[in-house]
Amino acid sequence: MTGIGTLTASPELRFTPNGVAVSNFTLAFNERFVKDGEWQDGNTTFLRCVAWRDMAQNIAESLEKGARVLVSGDLRPNDYEDEDGVQRYGFELLVVEIGPALKFATVKVGEGIRVDVEPEKPARTRTKGGRTSGRRTN
Repeated sequence: MTGIGTLTASPELRFTPNGVAVSNFTLAFNERFVKDGEWQDGNTTFLRCVAWRDMAQNIAESLEKGARVLVSGDLRPNDYEDEDGVQRYGFELLVVEIGPALKFATVKVGEGIRVDVEPEKPARTRTKGGRTSGRRTN
């Protein structure tokens, strides 16, 4: 699935017990159409998104509530039981690529160096060319 959406809140960044970064956020996809020569707002679809590893950290450091983004990923079923014990069915997007929409905004793209330290494992460093040094563990 590929689409353009708006972040409903700033992305949450957390780490698994093994030290792997994961970012969760929700995107709102707004339907817009022209009727009688006027733009009209239609339905809004909210979709929970998840990103892993370096992308998760980049998202958390770069995007915030209200950011309009282009996103592409794999739509996956996300079934769960709510607080009242009712079985709910939905979907989440496993993010493959994401970036700011530049129709109404500008950004300065930078390439930083990130050092990921995982518990009891050697550090992994991303070099300027995008290569990694050290043992890749994830």
